Amino acid sequence: MNHPDPAPPHHDWTLEEVEALFDLPFTELVFQAASVHRLAFDPCEIQISRLLSIKTGGCPENCGYCSQSQSFKTGVAASKLMDVGAVLAEAAQAKAGGAQRFCMGAAWREVKDRDLPHLAAMLEGVKAMGLETCMTLGMLEPQQARALKTAGLDYYNHNLDTGPDYYATVVSTRTYQDRLDTLEAVRDAGISTCCGGIVGMGETRRDRAGLLHALATLPAHPDSLPINDLVPIEGTPLGKSEPLDPLEFVRTIAVARIVCPSSVVRLAAGRTHMSREQQALCFLAGASSIFVGGKLLTTANPDLDDDARLMRDLGLRPVGTETAAA
Repeated sequence: MNHPDPAPPHHDWTLEEVEALFDLPFTELVFQAASVHRLAFDPCEIQISRLLSIKTGGCPENCGYCSQSQSFKTGVAASKLMDVGAVLAEAAQAKAGGAQRFCMGAAWREVKDRDLPHLAAMLEGVKAMGLETCMTLGMLEPQQARALKTAGLDYYNHNLDTGPDYYATVVSTRTYQDRLDTLEAVRDAGISTCCGGIVGMGETRRDRAGLLHALATLPAHPDSLPINDLVPIEGTPLGKSEPLDPLEFVRTIAVARIVCPSSVVRLAAGRTHMSREQQALCFLAGASSIFVGGKLLTTANPDLDDDARLMRDLGLRPVGTETAAA
């Protein structure tokens, strides 16, 4: 099998080939992933992103991991869409804290046309600060995607969550095809895609391979590929899930890097329960972005000082900055 060797991106992976990557000896898998990573990225650079919930709670979806679903009693109150000025103040604070990308998330099933002018004003303001823009707002129609592109949207996040065989165990109010259709609308509008999933939801290794296989066989690999380690939320169906073994999480990062060699693989939710050593292995295996400060929608992020210390100790630096001092 030649696929694990460093090679240009391709889209004809089989599920069995992805599973075989997971089964490699750990050190061999990480070595292959690190080799692939260096073909497209500086291994010492990390993109710094910040995520803000611009509309929290009250979502009609029943995603089993989510504190914002109105189906579950999690203590998260529903809010209205934030004012543009408040969002731009958060973006300015994020930039001052070192963020290079500003992501805005709303707990909606789908975007309503009436909200597009408000969203466009947010995008225009954030772009004017020199930040990359990203939004995650639920399902999009093609004309809505085009409107957001015109307003300055760089990336749209719409995760597949898990592999297709496990998906119905996690959510039943939106189909896998619904998610694929939104991704198609985003690509067709010329917006970069941010698409990944969540591990540690009780899925098998084959399900994790199924998620990465689905991503690797899309018409275009995700430009950004976030991998979330489930943060169990009391009151949700997955609130009592057993933690995923840390080395298995690193394996998932490594396989993602190999099968989507040009995607920015992001360490997303779950870093608060990861050791420094686990995160270091993830960077070695091809992760090249983290979210910092505040919260990831409703779940906590590590302290900014802790992240700065980790990056300093590992000799990592934000993308586009000068080489870190020895």
